[in-house]
Amino acid sequence: MSVRVLLVDDQPLMLLGLGILIGDTADLEVVGEAGDGREAVRLVRELRPDVVVMDIRMPGMDGIEATRQATAEPDPPKVLVLTTFDDDEYVYGALRAGASGFLLKSMALDAILDAIRVVAAGDALIAPSVTRRLIADFAGTSATPAALAAPAPDTEPAADSGLIAGITDREREVLALVGQGLSNREIAERLVISAATAKTHVARLFAKLEARDRVHLAIIAYENGLTPGRR
Repeated sequence: MSVRVLLVDDQPLMLLGLGILIGDTADLEVVGEAGDGREAVRLVRELRPDVVVMDIRMPGMDGIEATRQATAEPDPPKVLVLTTFDDDEYVYGALRAGASGFLLKSMALDAILDAIRVVAAGDALIAPSVTRRLIADFAGTSATPAALAAPAPDTEPAADSGLIAGITDREREVLALVGQGLSNREIAERLVISAATAKTHVARLFAKLEARDRVHLAIIAYENGLTPGRR
C-alpha cells in the first residue's frame, strides 16, 4: 500500500513540484493539497492522510497551529514540516506542536521523499543542519527529560553513564551517528553495514534507552559525550 500524502503550502509552484515528484514514485500518493493551515486541518479530517507535508509561513492559520490541530485528531497523521526558514523558533514550535520531522526546502529532492517514508514508518527526522543546535539548546532547557538533565558546569559528562552502560560498542557507534543527525542509510554507509542492520541497531537503542524518537536518542548521545561539542 502506498503512503497517502497531503501537501500544504501557500506557493502553487511548490505544490506543483512536490506533486510531480511524489507522483513519480510507486510507494507515495498525493491525496490532497491545501494552501493554508485551516484548509489543511479540514482536509486532514476529510481525507485521513498518513503524512502531511506542512509549510510554516502561510496566510491565516500558520503551519505550527495547523500541525497542533492535525496531530490532536483521532488517529492523527504524521507531520513533516518543510520550510525555507532555518529558525529555532520554528523548529521548537513545530516539534512541540507534534511534528515528526523538520526539513528545509533546500534539501535534495530524494531526501524529501526519504523523509516522508521515514515519518510514515513512525520515526522522527530533523535536517542535519539544525540537529546539533537543537540538541545543544534542548540539553540546557527544562524541556529536557529529567534523566537527561545537563550536569553541573564543572562536571564532565561520563561517556559510560548508567543510561548507556548496557549498550554494545557497535550500538554506541550508531548512537553517536544518530546524534550527528545521520539517517539509517547514512549510518549504514559510514559503518559499512547494510541499511537493515543499521535500522536494527537503532531499534535496539530505542528499546534499551527507552527513547521516544531519534531526537531523544540524539539528546542522549549529546549528554553522554558521544557527539562533537560535548566532551
